[in-house]
Amino acid sequence: MTNHRRPAPRTVVVTGAGAGVGRACVREFAARGDRLVLTARGRAGLRAAVAEAEAAGTRAVAVPADVADAEACEAVAARAEEEFGPIDVWVNDAFTGVFAPFPDITAAEFRRVTEVTYLGYVNGTRAALNRMLPRDRGTIVQVGSAVAYRGIPLQSAYSGAKHAVQGWHEALRCELLAAHSGVRVTMVQLPAVNTPQFDWVLNRLPGRARPVPPVYQPELAARAIRYAADHPGRREYWVGASTAATLLANAVAPGLLDRRLARTGRAAQHEDRPHRADDPANLWRPVDDVLDHGAHGRFDDEAREHSPQLWASQHHGLLAAASGLLGAAAGAVLVREAGRSRL
Repeated sequence: MTNHRRPAPRTVVVTGAGAGVGRACVREFAARGDRLVLTARGRAGLRAAVAEAEAAGTRAVAVPADVADAEACEAVAARAEEEFGPIDVWVNDAFTGVFAPFPDITAAEFRRVTEVTYLGYVNGTRAALNRMLPRDRGTIVQVGSAVAYRGIPLQSAYSGAKHAVQGWHEALRCELLAAHSGVRVTMVQLPAVNTPQFDWVLNRLPGRARPVPPVYQPELAARAIRYAADHPGRREYWVGASTAATLLANAVAPGLLDRRLARTGRAAQHEDRPHRADDPANLWRPVDDVLDHGAHGRFDDEAREHSPQLWASQHHGLLAAASGLLGAAAGAVLVREAGRSRL
């Protein structure tokens, strides 16, 4: 008889847990039964995230923090281990951004995006490693983006930060491999996702900000992140056919992609409907401190819930084996046909 016992609970820290992909991750890890330490700046979002985790039958605690502050990340890690014991998984997801041409972004705004979206990952990872390395175990998942490889217009600060995360993550992974460490790091490259960020990003475009289609639901991203936490041996996972297509096109013909994005990238990132000058922006302060915004943005009607490409990313070894078998079979057919033609 098959044993369907729940896996042993882990201690999992999720940054950016109050909304969007981080919020969807709360539900995904809670469904597994993991003990959760949730951090973000917005207190209302964190309270709602804790309530969702507890409703799923697991334990959770909220620790409000700004990941741009290295000492705050240390405090989150310390609280996690005080509450639930050794940290098993740390998920870096918190970010912020500015939608504007580069000359319209001030030096302070650019620095702030970099401090949250890049250095926030560095700070969180350092806090986790300070505890994982002496134990020689643990997993860190960096939530990335196709933008980590392929910068896009109107998001220069975010693109730069994600590129920095990618390069730093690769260097760190090499160091851990060289040290034969039992600590694992992996990265999940996401497509455009239907999250509330497009309603609270600092926006200097003529219309309301929007993701470049195709758009995917945050639950798909959360499933990929949980899978990566469960299988951290891979250096990275790609979510969505658009991510795979973008990264492959950028590897083969980056100049052509430059020109395509120059033609289409600007219009694809804002709507005809104008935004108001007093629209909220979370660059300097949280938007969800009083009102919870949840995981989803306003693009449910077009967002996709599934991605065959994600399955392919998770099972590329199986696909490679299948391709090898198909190739061998095709070769056998060719040899047989060639033999017959000589008769």
